[in-house]
Amino acid sequence: MEKVERKRMNSEHKKYLFVGSLCIAIFLMLGIGYAILSQQLDINGTAQITSNWKILFTSAEEKEMTNATTTRKEISDLTTLTLDVQLEQPGASATYDVVVENQGNLDAVLSSINGVNENNNKDPKSIKVSVENIKVGDPLLAGDKKTFQVKVYWDESVDFSETNMQKEIEITLTYEQSDDGVPVGPIPSDDVDMGGQNVEVVTSVDGLYEDQYETGRYIYRGSNPNNYIQFNNELWRIVAKETDGTYKIIRDELLPQNEGYTEMAYDAEYHRSTENNTYCTDPYNGCGVYAAVSGTFQTPNGNYSGTVTEDSSIKEYLNNTYYPTLNGIAKTQVQSHAFNIGSVQFLDVSENDSIEKNISGEKMYKWTGNVGLINVSDLLKASTNTACKSATDEFNAVPEETCGSYLTYFDVLNEQLSGIQYWTMNAFSAESDSYSNNVWYVRYRQNVGNFGHGISDYDYFRGARPVVFLKLSTQITGGDGTKSNPFVIG
Repeated sequence: MEKVERKRMNSEHKKYLFVGSLCIAIFLMLGIGYAILSQQLDINGTAQITSNWKILFTSAEEKEMTNATTTRKEISDLTTLTLDVQLEQPGASATYDVVVENQGNLDAVLSSINGVNENNNKDPKSIKVSVENIKVGDPLLAGDKKTFQVKVYWDESVDFSETNMQKEIEITLTYEQSDDGVPVGPIPSDDVDMGGQNVEVVTSVDGLYEDQYETGRYIYRGSNPNNYIQFNNELWRIVAKETDGTYKIIRDELLPQNEGYTEMAYDAEYHRSTENNTYCTDPYNGCGVYAAVSGTFQTPNGNYSGTVTEDSSIKEYLNNTYYPTLNGIAKTQVQSHAFNIGSVQFLDVSENDSIEKNISGEKMYKWTGNVGLINVSDLLKASTNTACKSATDEFNAVPEETCGSYLTYFDVLNEQLSGIQYWTMNAFSAESDSYSNNVWYVRYRQNVGNFGHGISDYDYFRGARPVVFLKLSTQITGGDGTKSNPFVIG
């Protein structure tokens, strides 16, 4: 029995070793949606229509290529873009920045995007395509242009046959005349493709929202949106669909579970030495930076800086101890990804804070890897409370004005367990002091969820709630996102 199993595994391995590259031809076309113009004429007058309808592709450039080669890239008749690409191995992908421009003098609106789902369901199904950062209802005013992404990838989780290694993909974007970007007639409902499922974008109540701070990103907001997903045989929550098409998810419970979670230091005492890390000068109290960075690490206003050449103990635990425990299928679904690990500053002097400033601080430094933690900006954006405007506002807020959301609320069995706390990924800093060993964290007490900051060393235990990114090829094959019927991914 053991020999048979080994033989089967070797056979599968050879299947991937000897297969040739996949060949894909993508035809991206602009549909004609010119509406009839009407004009009131005097009986003795004359009329001349001077309006000009001219929607066209102006460029297509490679953005990210992973084991992929472009063999043809051509715009013909200004309205047809042809991309021929070879994908060399499972997991390969090609991403292109495409620019569509309105060179006419009539405002337009995108009324439909056709062909994505139809082509993904055609054989070979291992070849997938997506159109990102553009959606039905987007205006294209006269003189404006729009950059969006076309992505094609080889889904390594889908079986393929070496006798069928080529696919032609046709996608059509149809623009119609509009009035200042408002459609002249009805257009389809505003949905977003989430793993092959159309999910409605809402503007109130719990649900999926367009991220108003980062164009092309979609986030779940509210106290309990339907964003549950089955991953690693556990319940997780979808935080966002990123601009690159990946899905940011967070474990629904702390490790190992919220009824009795494991507490740990963000950075254990003496884990990092002062000889190698000048940003943090007290090794007993740890360091608030998640991972080593190149050059110097500094606070957003530059009032404190230094080197961070070693990783935090929590980063090492999540990636070296926790990540190997994921099952084999889960590991194939995880995308190594950039995480924003910069400092979020508490403006305790000026108090002139904003979510935009918080995001800017986070993005000053990045770490790329498999497992991270939630960002402070994710906590702010997940709340539907209009009083939730910045990290500073949240830190100073009374309980009635907190940034509560599904990321801060927990189901607990008794009141003794309402003191749940878990670490974020972002260092804490303040205008008045460096706080170089402090980290933002989430806290849940007495049915109120908010967040604050604490020292990273072992005297300040908090929980860990892992965050990973799922590949852009992720497909939802079942479920409705509720806790009792979570999304299932293939």
